[in-house]
Amino acid sequence: MFLVEWLYGILAMLGLATKEAKILFLGLDNAGKTTLLHMLKDERLGQHQPTQFPTAEELMIGKIRFTAFDLGGHRMARRVWRDYYAKVDAVVYIVDAADKERFLESKIELDALLADETLANVPFLVLGNKIDIPYAASEDELRYSLGLANCTTGKGRVDYSNTNIRPIELFMCSIVRKMGYGDGFRWLSQYIK
Repeated sequence: MFLVEWLYGILAMLGLATKEAKILFLGLDNAGKTTLLHMLKDERLGQHQPTQFPTAEELMIGKIRFTAFDLGGHRMARRVWRDYYAKVDAVVYIVDAADKERFLESKIELDALLADETLANVPFLVLGNKIDIPYAASEDELRYSLGLANCTTGKGRVDYSNTNIRPIELFMCSIVRKMGYGDGFRWLSQYIK
């Protein structure tokens, strides 16, 4: 057993082993969580009913095999989010960048997630979705509206392993146009152990 773990450790250190991760897809209803999950799974775009019950999908992106949990975003679904925090490796928080009237509600939910001790060391990828809509917020506007203006850690490759800094960054995207979220997942992958 020791030899197998040692070999896996060497492969992982060299970037040759597959990582495994548990990732939560969170955000308000109609932000694009289910659409993103289906796009990552089989590049299928379609109309989806609001998520009534938590769903899980096994996905492979690059060298990371992850279980993604789409927990829904309506008020009732948000009550069970906490049940999934245990042993989570990352949170992808999706915001509808075109629904400016709900930015405050989205900020309140994001603030609660960031303040939760269970998620204190978990990296957060915030995706501002629906930038293909002409009246969608700009990255700066969304960053300010979500209270992220002074707390994101940067889009580059930065090692936070020996610090108490939680990686968090905002990426703008259009899931239906297949733009932007790939950059976000590449950024996130460097923080999945």
